[in-house]
Amino acid sequence: MHLAESEVVETKNKDGTANPAFVCTESSHQQQSNTITVSLNERHENKPELDLLYAINDRPPWYLCILFGFQHYILAFGGIIAIPLILAEPMCFGDNNSVKSQLISTIFLVSGLCTLLQTTFGTRLPILQGGTFSFITPTLAILALPEWRCPDITEMLVNTTNNTEFNRDEIWKPRMREIQGAILVASLLQLVLGFTGLVGFVLRCIGPLTIAPTITLIGLSLFVEAGKKSGAHWGIAALTVGLIFLFSQFLSKVNIPLIVYTEKKWKIIKYPIFKLFSVLLGMCGSWLICFLLTFFDVLPLSAKDYGHTARTDINLNAVESAPWFHVPYPGQWGLPTVSLASVLGMMAGVLASTMESIGDYYACARLSGAPPPPMHAVNRGIAMEAIGCILAAIWGSGNGTTSYSQNIAALGITKVGSRLVLQYAGLLMIFLGLFGKFGAIFITIPIPVIGGMFMVMFGMIAAVGISNLQYVDLNSSRNLLILGFSTFSGLVLPTWFHSNPEMINTGIRELDQVLTVLFTTHMFVGGFFGFILDNLIPGTEKERGIKAWREHVHKESTDSEEDQSCYDLPFVNKYFSRLRCAYYIPFLPMYKTDEKRVRNMQSISTNR
Repeated sequence: MHLAESEVVETKNKDGTANPAFVCTESSHQQQSNTITVSLNERHENKPELDLLYAINDRPPWYLCILFGFQHYILAFGGIIAIPLILAEPMCFGDNNSVKSQLISTIFLVSGLCTLLQTTFGTRLPILQGGTFSFITPTLAILALPEWRCPDITEMLVNTTNNTEFNRDEIWKPRMREIQGAILVASLLQLVLGFTGLVGFVLRCIGPLTIAPTITLIGLSLFVEAGKKSGAHWGIAALTVGLIFLFSQFLSKVNIPLIVYTEKKWKIIKYPIFKLFSVLLGMCGSWLICFLLTFFDVLPLSAKDYGHTARTDINLNAVESAPWFHVPYPGQWGLPTVSLASVLGMMAGVLASTMESIGDYYACARLSGAPPPPMHAVNRGIAMEAIGCILAAIWGSGNGTTSYSQNIAALGITKVGSRLVLQYAGLLMIFLGLFGKFGAIFITIPIPVIGGMFMVMFGMIAAVGISNLQYVDLNSSRNLLILGFSTFSGLVLPTWFHSNPEMINTGIRELDQVLTVLFTTHMFVGGFFGFILDNLIPGTEKERGIKAWREHVHKESTDSEEDQSCYDLPFVNKYFSRLRCAYYIPFLPMYKTDEKRVRNMQSISTNR
């Protein structure tokens, strides 16, 4: 979709020739209607020009910021609401719909806060933060421990004389506090990796053969959840999947004419609605069909009959009982609890989330018209994600936060890479998270519709993991052996230990819990074997895919001609620039790697 004419901004090379370069520009309110275009000139490959309507530092009018921000919110909502719905059963919420709606409101509010922090003080890229599936697998492993398994509610009611709501809350609140504590402490590892600059060191040891099985197993390990919910009515689940495929693949190139107000006049533009909102449209389409089937009593009324959970009137009481205004607050479920087993298990999720986010930063920079993020911006982004996870733990969202890839893809489609737009999206998420009835609406989504969405989303997560193998030599028997064994062991061992929990008996209860959580976390087992074998078995960097991975994903820009001011910290940059020690602090814009320091010193000596 062509939205604007190209305008190439050039800089001069040392030999005086023109060189198209990345430029971080900032327009005033009088220049809001100007088209900002950035020409991409990456080393070793030719890239087409990006016709950006708004680049990273541009400030669109407030009404356009609200419109584009709401679009990013809608794109992320499917992944965000999926997490509380997955956690409902292992957390033992039961039929407590008010708690589910509160959890949805909490995760929206925290995601908005983290988006503001990341776009303002983190990488400062237009990247949205939301709940992460990387934390789901270790969470399920922790809650599968004997002490955290859901009790028999019927038996508890028989043995309890004073059946109060407080007693029901005490079933799930300790589990929530345990997950909060695990995320809180495990996120300190991510904080250290970011603020100390150890991210670069970790990336030297971890390659595609470690990342591929780790991320793939996140999706594969959740097939049980998708199967349970889809099995409630396979017809509705299949309809949901079919609609998502229809909108995302067959109608992706169909643009819908829309009337918009821009540049002080009304225009008709063609907008790829089906491509942008395929998951949302698929869910809403199935939701509407379920509503019609419920209205005409086609779906069974009895809870014992197959297909009853596809009705849309089952959880209407959740909307009626939810308050109009609800403010989630830190510690709303009580003080987090900490155990060694939970923390170590959650660290696997932290490392997987970190690896995913680094690739997202470089993709986001390319699509928003910014130069490749320097190391200090990457370090700061990872540290800010850690702070976001800590906030999520303190608020009690039951999850952490990470960068959302689907919103990055939207930057290239809409041609709007403005940071301000994502900050508006963060504010919208906070605002809508304060409305209790808004969160309760999602509780009424029929279970098989959610199951169909899970089948697509979890399959995509597994496919993203597999896509990392594009850098690896798949004709190498070494690589095939490592990949096959690590992935297969990540499925076999956790399944066996789930079935035989009594086999881990060292005599030390805490050690038993640690081993149980680690060996029942699919992504940890697969990632562990992938990491050990990839670094132990001899192989060249080219064969292992590490060379291509570094060049494509986390290559730092060393071109001094590129303007990287868009990564500067707001307000405090001029004060830090006066400090000599700032050149050695890995998360400050003045930070220079050893190679850059030597080059700068040589340049100074030559000028003298």
